[in-house]
Amino acid sequence: MRLENIDITIEKTERRKTVSIFIERDGSVRVLAPASASDETIETAIKSKEHLIFTKLAKWKELNQGKINREFVNGQSFLYLGRNYRLKLTKDQDVPLKISGGFFLLDKRYLPKAEKVFKDFYKEKALLKIKERMKVHEDKFSIKPTAVKVLELRNRWASWTPKNGLNFHWKCIMAPVSVLDYIIIHEMVHLKYPNHSTYFWNELDKKMPDFREQEDWLKRNGVKMSL
Repeated sequence: MRLENIDITIEKTERRKTVSIFIERDGSVRVLAPASASDETIETAIKSKEHLIFTKLAKWKELNQGKINREFVNGQSFLYLGRNYRLKLTKDQDVPLKISGGFFLLDKRYLPKAEKVFKDFYKEKALLKIKERMKVHEDKFSIKPTAVKVLELRNRWASWTPKNGLNFHWKCIMAPVSVLDYIIIHEMVHLKYPNHSTYFWNELDKKMPDFREQEDWLKRNGVKMSL
């Protein structure tokens, strides 16, 4: 479906009871609707939120002005746990990439595949850190995830699976620990409340009273969390 010059992706699912509209991190518009919803019902819902869609897209464009196009050269900054580390190119070090002395150190031999080297580093560190932070918060929850994975998710920081597994984007490790905790707790609450119902938000507020502050950081700085 198109709304003026905007392409809209529509997904139907049995788990949905209402039509919800999302602006993804890449600026695309996605609509989740109940499996039983007719095309006419979905179109009416989209039309009724036309102003909201354009307002959110305008905000998305504003936030994306801060996007950083990083290059793998000396002095370029890369995020890790909310802090910027400058890159230093080295030679003959023991691992392709590491953090030492306040710098990211990348062996020059791996420059041709530097992006993969960084992603592999982030994935490894993210899995360790997420599991570590989960242990800090696990006593707050009666339901535990069946599996925890770090992946290349398209437009989400994290996701819940119907089998109670939790997936996290490797970019999460770029955020401060407080924001990483928010992402983790958000998904842990989904183990009990799969959708974003009033019950979900009330439970999240109980588990993390300052979640809005962390959510706001993510909205303002998420665009910078990239390679």
